[in-house]
Amino acid sequence: MNNVLSILRKELRSYFNSPIAYIAVLFFLVFTSVWLFYIQQFFAQNVADLRGYFAIMPLVFIILLPAITMRVWAEENKLGTVELLLTLPFREGEVVLGKFFGAFSLLLIMIMLTIPVPLTVVRTGHFEMGQIFGQYIGLVFLGGAGIAIGLFISSVSTNQITAFILSIVVLLFLTLINRINAATEVGTGFAGFINYLSLDYHFQSFIKGLLDTRDLVYYLLLIIAFLYMNMKVLVFRKWR
Repeated sequence: MNNVLSILRKELRSYFNSPIAYIAVLFFLVFTSVWLFYIQQFFAQNVADLRGYFAIMPLVFIILLPAITMRVWAEENKLGTVELLLTLPFREGEVVLGKFFGAFSLLLIMIMLTIPVPLTVVRTGHFEMGQIFGQYIGLVFLGGAGIAIGLFISSVSTNQITAFILSIVVLLFLTLINRINAATEVGTGFAGFINYLSLDYHFQSFIKGLLDTRDLVYYLLLIIAFLYMNMKVLVFRKWR
């Protein structure tokens, strides 16, 4: 556990010692606030509901999460420091978890910085606090899954730009794949399969404030699967 915490602290320091964290935080907070208050005209709608605010998050994460994860492994691959890292007395799983929790901690900081938004608007009407709580829970799990995917892609990429573009493509596909059902006529079984693959589809219950264990399990499975594949990439490199 100490090894995981050591890597986590190292990753957080590297984020805040470069412009990446500050640019990502600023983009996230400004864009989502502009979306709610100016594009959606929240106060003009006179509705005590933040669904529109959280509904845009999966699309924002398509850009935001690759920006957070692109350098984590790709830069080490480019500089050749990943081999040095693997010679340290750390297990592959500890290294992967440390880097994951480093990126995830940055995301949690960004999410917590949005809390003033609901605290500001709840004074204007009768909001369901349970719904807002569920929306934040969904945001955390969605972000965790996206980070795990981005880290895996970074681990098989040779530079940050490649990792960034590939992560956007994969997250775009997994987020919007459920739109196929609306655009074409497919069988019920295939439509259900497509919906199950979609990051956005599983986020819809959370937007309504519902905590469905099937959606939680889906995100947890994605996190575990991509972290496991990330670890296997390291094992293959170590013994190559």
